[in-house]
Amino acid sequence: MSGPVPLGMPAFPDAAAVSTRDARLRATLRHATRTIRAKRGAAVAELDDWRQLRAAAAAVKDRTLRHLDHHLVRLEERVTAAGGTVHWAADADEANRIVTALVRETGEREVLKVKSMTTQETGLNAALAEAGVRAYETDLAELIVQLGDDLPSHLLVPAIHRGRSEIRGIFRDRMADWGRPAPAGLTDRPADLAEAARLHLREKFLRARVAVSGANFMVAETGTLVVVESEGNGRMCLTLPETLISVVGIEKVVPTWRDLEVYLQLLPRSSTAERMNPYTSMWTGTTDGDGPRAFHLVLLDNGRTDTLADAVGRQVLRCIRCSACLNVCPVYERAGGHAYGSPYPGPIGAVLTPQLRGTASALEESLPFASSLCGACYEVCPVAIDIPEVLLHLRERVAEGGEATVRGVRAVVRPARRHALERGLMAAAGLTLQHPGALRSGQRLAARLRRLRPRRLPGPGRAWTDSRDLPEVPEESFRDWWARTRGGASS
Repeated sequence: MSGPVPLGMPAFPDAAAVSTRDARLRATLRHATRTIRAKRGAAVAELDDWRQLRAAAAAVKDRTLRHLDHHLVRLEERVTAAGGTVHWAADADEANRIVTALVRETGEREVLKVKSMTTQETGLNAALAEAGVRAYETDLAELIVQLGDDLPSHLLVPAIHRGRSEIRGIFRDRMADWGRPAPAGLTDRPADLAEAARLHLREKFLRARVAVSGANFMVAETGTLVVVESEGNGRMCLTLPETLISVVGIEKVVPTWRDLEVYLQLLPRSSTAERMNPYTSMWTGTTDGDGPRAFHLVLLDNGRTDTLADAVGRQVLRCIRCSACLNVCPVYERAGGHAYGSPYPGPIGAVLTPQLRGTASALEESLPFASSLCGACYEVCPVAIDIPEVLLHLRERVAEGGEATVRGVRAVVRPARRHALERGLMAAAGLTLQHPGALRSGQRLAARLRRLRPRRLPGPGRAWTDSRDLPEVPEESFRDWWARTRGGASS
């Protein structure tokens, strides 16, 4: 099972109802996302073959996923031959146990971390803390989130919901609890905040003997792992410690270096609007006198093979975590990332989280409905994930139930109880539409009673009209208008 849902996490509509009333949050997100997507648009426009690259990236991922078992075995062989050790984790708990045991074997009580969505997914920091090991985030935004006892709200900029004055306050109040305190007289100038973080982290880089990382890609051809980042903290974590533990989802594998070339053109432009990442770190096993002396790769499933078994939903495993879909999503821009209750917010989270976790709670059931289906996410996705298609597919599963793969076994998913009334209304509507006479009579009756139209629906319908206006009832139906103006029969 995926990492636990935060205690008390409500369904998306309830969480969004709170966050959308935060005017400061909405203003911050609006400015940030619009700035990022404008820069991305300019960077993408520089490439005449962007659409061909996008199609190639989707094709490579699909081909890889069809033969995922073969490529993972090949990856394991190459990593092992290069001096690394490969561990297989079926779920979040197993991954956390493996990492905790590896850290304990070193005798260390602190680890550095390179930003990793996968360890956010498994809840690794909490698991290490229970074992008496303190994990230090080294990415600037992740550091802000950690010091503020907060949760990430964006794939690329986890602290996007924080303003500069808030960050200054967090650094001033909390840095001393985690190491070197913030400089006296710290201002909220970005350069001063970055320098405070740099001084705080430098001593950790120099003394840490264990690091935990994720990876953007794994090349099966040579057993090479790849991390792309913008700050240099990744390079420090990947080279200075004596032991490196990388926790990576099994879908991150690509067969060859030639395949990797495609993604290294797409990812930086889609995420940071750069032609290439400032730091692209690659490592293959261990090398005497260069980098960590011990390397462990933890390959995480945690619902991914279940997702792979879904002919429609498996396309989400193409995701390269660029965050482009978040930056164009009108729902994310207004609700923010925390409303999604997952390390994966925005459109990709709305389709990925319910598949990794299953629809076992009200939160996961609600996520496929956290979209206007405008299609902007699909248009910007560099690997052509048709997120609206998957959203509709998952909505059908929530509303109607049906077969799904759960931990490798085909099971029947029961429809959500809270949609029983909706299903009844849809059945009644379907019956009416099958009988034109009943439909015509209903339309004429509604036209006669249009002045009695309520502004809000009663009972369960109230939730629908809390955020929508009921449409006006016309004086005449289209069928009757056609019959009157064209002289045809209204039937």
